[in-house]
Amino acid sequence: MDDDKGFNLVARYSPAIPNWSQMPGSNKREGMVAQFAPGLPGLKKNQNVLYVDNTDVEFQEEMLGFYEAYLDAASLDGTAGYALSPEIARGFFAFLDRLDRLSDPPMAIKGQITGPFTLGTAVKDASGSAIFHDETLRDMVVKLLAMKARWQVQQLSQKGFPVILLVDEPALAGYGTSEFISISREVVIEALSELFGEIQNAGALAGVHVCANTDWSMLMASGVDIISFDAYTYFDRLALYQDEIARFIDAGKWLVWGIVPTLQAADIVKETVTSLSRQFRRKLESLVALGIDQTVILRQSLISPSCGVGTLDIALAEKVMQLTKGVSDKVRREEKYA
Repeated sequence: MDDDKGFNLVARYSPAIPNWSQMPGSNKREGMVAQFAPGLPGLKKNQNVLYVDNTDVEFQEEMLGFYEAYLDAASLDGTAGYALSPEIARGFFAFLDRLDRLSDPPMAIKGQITGPFTLGTAVKDASGSAIFHDETLRDMVVKLLAMKARWQVQQLSQKGFPVILLVDEPALAGYGTSEFISISREVVIEALSELFGEIQNAGALAGVHVCANTDWSMLMASGVDIISFDAYTYFDRLALYQDEIARFIDAGKWLVWGIVPTLQAADIVKETVTSLSRQFRRKLESLVALGIDQTVILRQSLISPSCGVGTLDIALAEKVMQLTKGVSDKVRREEKYA
């Protein structure tokens, strides 16, 4: 898909909160790890696999330079050294260029960045261990992403619209498994909170997306403003956290309901705006049964696909976007005349 087609689809089906498009299918450098890992000290590639060589003689010098640059950027608000490039983020620059062509001003605009748990568990060190396990390497991952997030918010904010920056954390679906059993809840919360705080300090709302199940109470304790989840498949798992959800909504935070399936082509084909709207209503009622006011939940909810559509063909991807807009419009109409 080219940049124009990608932007046109977003503008057509998500006019209220358009976002820039990542296109990993056409450019491997736009994968969620490859796109945001550059800048890590010791970062190298072996057969297209990124890793951190923390045994290299130059690593200590690179690490010192990293922290010096970070401190300069944090104190002077100078984030130019953390900019995305057109080579790894065509969709971002196309989005900035084309925002001025929108016929109606959006309610907000959305960017995205890979989260520290996902990046830090995908990239290994020289011994083959995920760098998130190492306190120093983990700290550098968080601070690198924090500065890249700040740069992105600054660029988007220049367009004059409110900004949402969503942190993609698919790897949190594996939190608590044997692979990550040694990583404590507190360590994950600390890493996420630092990144979310940087996004908020830059003037944007901070969101997080997990496309499967996780410890949702951990996210609700992280200070995040928005939680985006797969409501089509995993709503029942989220609903187990009754008290945490109630406090989250009461604090004015938002839920993004990924009610439109994206993982199975058969689900995308069989579902309709009516069937998904009914499913959303049933799940909404279960939250209302917890004692949360329905009007408040709806006011602090958005409808979205359950995950990205980068692995789908154009026809299925467009149907996902059509369904998303259709469900959102239907729920809004029904509330207006309720």
